[in-house]
Amino acid sequence: MSERLDPVIDTSAIDPDRYEKHGGFPKMVAANPPREFGELVETMRRLQDLTSTVDAPDSVYADALHRARELADLLAPYEAPERQGPAGRTTSLPARGQLLLLPWQITTAGPTGMTMRGEFSRYYLGGNNAVHGGVLPLLFDDMFGWMMHYAGRPVSRTAFLHVNYRQVTPLQKPLHAVGTVDRVEGRKTFVSARLLDESETVLADCEGLMVQLRPWQP
Repeated sequence: MSERLDPVIDTSAIDPDRYEKHGGFPKMVAANPPREFGELVETMRRLQDLTSTVDAPDSVYADALHRARELADLLAPYEAPERQGPAGRTTSLPARGQLLLLPWQITTAGPTGMTMRGEFSRYYLGGNNAVHGGVLPLLFDDMFGWMMHYAGRPVSRTAFLHVNYRQVTPLQKPLHAVGTVDRVEGRKTFVSARLLDESETVLADCEGLMVQLRPWQP
């Protein structure tokens, strides 16, 4: 991936009291883990790619399995409840240190929308050097969540996503996504986004509806 750039962020619309204006969604407090946590996350991403890629001798698989089990045994005693561990709460790391999410970089963000850039590694292969179609809704959904934050909207749940697959999305190519807040109607925020390659060809686009939770909704 290309060198990370300093993002251009407009925080003027962020509402510090947004957690008080929705249902039971818990307030997220940013974590500040040691440097080694970020390096662990990056190493685990590399392992996901390699596990999806390698064609190794039987002995290598056996050795890797043994080491993976040792790592699982090392970490198992420290399993923690949601909002206690740093994964998903480390805002200084790509994808907040959450392995599920795509480690794309936010390049611009503000009240009306945002842009992101990144690429899909081999872990996301669907077939024939194309990204698995199920990954694109994940990218758009995470983007829409960030857009609610920068638009100053209360924390909202995704009501629907509609994805149009316009072209085959390639692996290991620089791509970017552009999202906009289209309109707000009470508790509803209508959003859209496009995924593009370096030639500005639209690979996929998405329409979404984000809905503010009622007081009793989790």
